[in-house]
Amino acid sequence: MALKGFPSWVCSVPLPPHNLGKGDFNSKRSGFALDLKTKKLYSVLEGYSTQRAITSVEDENPSVRLKRAVDQVDTKEERKFHKDLNFLPRPLSVTDFSASPSNGSNMRVAYQGVPGAYSEAAALKAYPGCEAVPCDQFEAAFKAVELWLVDKAILPIENSLGGSIHRNYDLLLRHRLHIVGEVQLAVNHCLLGLPGIRKEDLKRVISHPQALAQCEITLSKLGVVRESVDDTAGAAQHVASHQLRDTGAVASARAAEIYGLNILAEGIHDDCDNITRFLILAREPILAKTDRPFKTSIVFTLEEGPGVLFKALAVFALRDINLTKIESRPQKKRPFRVVDDSNNGTAKYFDYLFYIDFEASMAERRSQSALGHLQEFATFLRVLGSYPMDTMS
Repeated sequence: MALKGFPSWVCSVPLPPHNLGKGDFNSKRSGFALDLKTKKLYSVLEGYSTQRAITSVEDENPSVRLKRAVDQVDTKEERKFHKDLNFLPRPLSVTDFSASPSNGSNMRVAYQGVPGAYSEAAALKAYPGCEAVPCDQFEAAFKAVELWLVDKAILPIENSLGGSIHRNYDLLLRHRLHIVGEVQLAVNHCLLGLPGIRKEDLKRVISHPQALAQCEITLSKLGVVRESVDDTAGAAQHVASHQLRDTGAVASARAAEIYGLNILAEGIHDDCDNITRFLILAREPILAKTDRPFKTSIVFTLEEGPGVLFKALAVFALRDINLTKIESRPQKKRPFRVVDDSNNGTAKYFDYLFYIDFEASMAERRSQSALGHLQEFATFLRVLGSYPMDTMS
């Protein structure tokens, strides 16, 4: 059903009171009751399960002390990658969201992956000094924001080599979060392995599917088997924790540092200009301004008909508004429609959602006019956010 009034892009959601830490906040929007005095956002895992007996050095025989010193030298390289990974934060999953902590004054930003992921680097670029909170899936990052576990979430939306991350486009529509910013991050893929291993010793390489695809030339020359995992830093963690001497990982230099791996080769992606664009999501929209370049993201649907998509795009061209991105995704609830066709009887056409980014602020009259015009033939229209552009400066 077509919208009748001017599209409302600011969804007003009441902020919780400042004394949330002293009681429960019952959210009528989400239906969740949040006890903000319960467990921390994430906990470190238990320490090593076994404890070595400690003997005072003064009580040892001199020959024993000498042997221990020699053993320490011989095993120095091995201990380099026997890092205690138990002190890394455990990624949140959707089953962890029973309560929300309120301790700490730093901004908390959720990202998908484990420490060392490119998404973590994007979060720290957007908010230096923030507490970056790992989540095991994109869905968990969205829920963490909705349930007040974190302040914001940062999620990849497209890569200059690999294209769009369709999963996150679908999640943007499923959840009621607002885009409040974007971050463009230069990606530097490295080939990582255990200390003492050469790249010629590798028989397989694991990483995220897009990372593997972006390093096609280098990996083909090595002649290794490629296996996909959920994220790049997770691949590095897997190699380190399982001591896989025949397996390498494609990940960041920071992941190598965290998990005690060596960088066997740096900058192994096929194209030197490898940029990933991330979106910053929050519960509340920001106030659109005109004092600097802004970008606006929308999603809409159209009735089937000749030239309808052309008309939709023309509303921006008529007002000199530049489109920077257009993405179509099938509607999950209405995968096709049946129409009468006098020649062939029945035909099926897919119903699509159209996502568009354009270079203008919602505070500008031309943006408001364009969306008012689009609303005349759009069956659904929603503004996902109007936010400052990242110029990679």
